[in-house]
Amino acid sequence: MRVRSKRYKQESQQLNKETVSLTEAVEKVKSFKSVKFDQSIECVLHLGIDPKQADQLVRGSISLPNGIGKQKKVIAFCDDSDIEAARKAGAIEAGCDELVKKVTDGWMDFDVAIASPKVMGKVGKLGRMLGPQGKMPSPKNGTVTMDVAPAVAEFAAGKVEFRNDPGGNVHVVIGKQSFATEKLVENFEAFVSHIKKIKPAATKGTYIKKMCVSATMSPGITVDY
Repeated sequence: MRVRSKRYKQESQQLNKETVSLTEAVEKVKSFKSVKFDQSIECVLHLGIDPKQADQLVRGSISLPNGIGKQKKVIAFCDDSDIEAARKAGAIEAGCDELVKKVTDGWMDFDVAIASPKVMGKVGKLGRMLGPQGKMPSPKNGTVTMDVAPAVAEFAAGKVEFRNDPGGNVHVVIGKQSFATEKLVENFEAFVSHIKKIKPAATKGTYIKKMCVSATMSPGITVDY
């Protein structure tokens, strides 16, 4: 059983079980400042999907209008002709054979891996290493693309990836506690709008069942949206 801290319990006692408006939820989460760092703020959606059905899975990536307040370490698996552009766009490493070997040998100090379709035959063997960490390039989330440099720039600037978990929940960081309320609200709305647009055709009934806003170490607040 997970043990909650005294601080977490105290913050939970400040909440009621009623849903509140998005703005109220964000302002309440921003008020939880009992930790000594700038907490990340997350949007959490409980979807009416069957996670066991491949045609109902929800995953992808999105660039939020106000960013998320964090730079990401991005690498690019690409042909020699794309290396310079990828590095200029923000890739900390770029290339193919040497980079594949470096990762194979255990180097994992990066957040996102972009790959050109031309080299996926070689990158594919990294699936067992990168897959469990959510770092394996995939066309579904925009990390396998012919436009390597633009993709590197987007993800380095904070483009976020998401995928539903086994319980049908999708969550994504929408910013930092220090962000203005308006910016967090705008990012939240942009993410929800995107999730609605990619609703799986096979999904039946209510698609978005519940929405919450939470901070890294603070309780979630249900949004009446």
